[in-house]
Amino acid sequence: MRTLRHTVSLLALPLLAAARPLTAPTAHVVDKAHSEINFVADSRMLSAHGFFEKWDADIKLDPANIEASAVTITIDAASINTRVTMRDNHLKSDAFFDVAKYPSIVFKSVSVKKTANPKLIDITGDLTIRGVTKRITVPTSMVFYEQGVGRFRGQFTVLRKDYGVSFDPPVNPIENEVQVQWDFAIKTPAPAK
Repeated sequence: MRTLRHTVSLLALPLLAAARPLTAPTAHVVDKAHSEINFVADSRMLSAHGFFEKWDADIKLDPANIEASAVTITIDAASINTRVTMRDNHLKSDAFFDVAKYPSIVFKSVSVKKTANPKLIDITGDLTIRGVTKRITVPTSMVFYEQGVGRFRGQFTVLRKDYGVSFDPPVNPIENEVQVQWDFAIKTPAPAK
């Protein structure tokens, strides 16, 4: 009888271990001094390089179970900066982003997947620009992650006309494909004192 109880106990151990809750992804903060969201829009006369000055990212990361991680990025559309005031004002107008009506650009992940490359993950999510939402996948490099500190760089293409950002100057037409990159340095928050 004692042997039977011992055997049952041993068999139950894996079930009990499996029943334990997995550790939840940890909220990380973005080191803004070492992070940025950039884009390049090509036209006949120029490749306009720009960035967004104001944005925030809600990042929950579990390095041991990366697929449980999640990210939401919220950009202040009016903070667009291409280093030319006249062009920036045009980009803020209803011809492009219409920031008075659509003040935010938002990306919200729905899944994070490993790839064959251990340093590359695919983050799939919903991107909303000018009130239009499309699902996209962002290949993201895990540059490094050590002891709660890391860097992640995502690069993807946005088809601007799919989102209603469709203005084309007759003399200087703009390519539909806009290259976007986010580059985030992140860390776990310091413990509360």
